[in-house]
Amino acid sequence: MDIIQIADALAAKLITGTFSQSFTPVRTVFPNFELKELAALKVTIVPRSVDSSIVTRVSEQDDYVIDIGVQKKLTDNFEAEIEALISFVTEIKDFLKLKHLTMTTRVAMWINTKIDPIYSREHIAGDNVFTSVITVTYRMVG
Repeated sequence: MDIIQIADALAAKLITGTFSQSFTPVRTVFPNFELKELAALKVTIVPRSVDSSIVTRVSEQDDYVIDIGVQKKLTDNFEAEIEALISFVTEIKDFLKLKHLTMTTRVAMWINTKIDPIYSREHIAGDNVFTSVITVTYRMVG
């Protein structure tokens, strides 16, 4: 299985959820946005890494790590916006918990989700942009 297929399946899964903020997840391998593009909420799915290991003498497992970037240029009321975006990021984390990704012939099992840090203070201080990265790991055994 290709990590791009896993990332695409994750983007498709997010479309099925109900969240406090509306968005369209976009899978990309190079997330690079101008500040003006971040006036609207951006949710970007980015393949990060694959870790393969032996399970038995005849089978292996692959752990696929995918990052979900959440970005938005903040307005003057940034304190309230940051709190709302933190809640939104937590909604995504909770939505993905225990949800596997079903592709045509295989299933990628959800392993864990991590948000660390919950947002980038540097991006807020520098460009007034909320940035959070949710890291999700899926496993396929075969």
